[in-house]
Amino acid sequence: MNFLFRSVYGEKFLNFTNTHFLILTRFIDLIAYLVFFFLLLLFKTGPNRTLLRALGRRQFSDSTAIKAKRNYAENVSEYNTVLTSIVTKRRYFLLRDVYDDMMLDGVQPTRDTFEALIMGTMRGARLQDAFFFRDEMKAMGLVPEVALYNFLISTCGKCKNSNLPIQILEEMKRYDVKPNGQTYVCLLNACAAAGRLEQVLAIVRDMTAAGAELNKFCYAGLIIAHMNKMPRADDIATKIIELAEQSKGWSSLEESGNTGNTMLGISEEELYNLPTAEFVHRRFFLYRQFTVYHVAFHACADLRNVEAIETLLEMLKKDGKTPDIFITMQIMRCYMRAGDIDRGVQIFEDYLKEGKLPVMELYVTLIEGAMIGYTPRGMQLAQETLVNMTSRNFFLNSKVGSDLLLAAAGEKTGGYTNANYIWDLMQSRKAVPSLAAAEAYYNGLKEREIPEDDPRLLLVSRTLHNLRSRFRTGPARPLPY
Repeated sequence: MNFLFRSVYGEKFLNFTNTHFLILTRFIDLIAYLVFFFLLLLFKTGPNRTLLRALGRRQFSDSTAIKAKRNYAENVSEYNTVLTSIVTKRRYFLLRDVYDDMMLDGVQPTRDTFEALIMGTMRGARLQDAFFFRDEMKAMGLVPEVALYNFLISTCGKCKNSNLPIQILEEMKRYDVKPNGQTYVCLLNACAAAGRLEQVLAIVRDMTAAGAELNKFCYAGLIIAHMNKMPRADDIATKIIELAEQSKGWSSLEESGNTGNTMLGISEEELYNLPTAEFVHRRFFLYRQFTVYHVAFHACADLRNVEAIETLLEMLKKDGKTPDIFITMQIMRCYMRAGDIDRGVQIFEDYLKEGKLPVMELYVTLIEGAMIGYTPRGMQLAQETLVNMTSRNFFLNSKVGSDLLLAAAGEKTGGYTNANYIWDLMQSRKAVPSLAAAEAYYNGLKEREIPEDDPRLLLVSRTLHNLRSRFRTGPARPLPY
């Protein structure tokens, strides 16, 4: 080292003291570390380059037009509009990116901003993001209102986390935020989603002790709790029927009031994570007064209990009611999951003969049921139903197509006709499959004798690569509690 500095600085270097030499070497080391860090940051690749994107956006040489093109918005009103659009389009993974961009722009979020962010994370079941926005909100001196706390509890239910809701309730008490009826029903259904039957029963006891009467959503939560508790009781079907019978005592006066959430486009079915949540806004699809019946029929279909389904159907007829589309779907599911394809087909055909409104979900239910077990007859029926559905101008979107592709890709023998046909239908509509469906379809193709340069295999491989790059994530952030 001394020889190096003699050659560079001459003999004057020898007059340096040891202290000067130590300072100089430390300074050189510091410069080396800074250069290394800058190069590492500059060449960092992957989807999580928020800081690099931010640095790129803030170049002073950029024109105003380029800055406007790269940013999501310019002020808080525009950002709120962007967030609403993202939630509507179900692109929930962008919420955190929009918020980061907002912070880098120096735009102060409002209560409406956090409301849109937390509501979006609830719909996307993004638990860590939900609590991150909660913490950010509190750091800015904004205490969440009871509706936002309800959204947080609902998010825990979607993620099957039953510990956080109890802690959220304690936090509400610390901040003097008074829980309402929806808070306790959210809490009940969050515990039910995780199968915590004992906690659900304790909440019911507390509600009745406080003078509150159970509404239809409480009975629905009780059925879900019995279904999700593992191992399931031997008499679970009997309990479901008993709860459906007991629920007839509730009246419309017991509604918990959902005016505020309805204005935000949040139904109580979605808030409580019921199986009818995605259909509640569909006209003529279901009768909302059948909430308990919906959950009961759905549970019995999952159990493949034909006897329980028929008992519920008789109860419905005694009440002078007829099955809506959702209940018809569950009846078909039950018979086909139990192996009775003919009965499922008969229910489907009877529905169409009655002149009722044909909906794509009935075709999809028949296709999924026919593919169970991958029998030759079932796969042929599924293919014929797909062709019939397409001829009626029902086309596959990304969600439905992914569900069908994932089911069809499990076929181990045969010509893989249904999986290929579903893939082609999705490609014709430019519908992007889910990562799980693309992986299952790709693995199914690789198991067959297909040349490596086959156009279909190459397209699936490229699509799978793009999906993996898009949804690749880093280490999970720790939970807030």
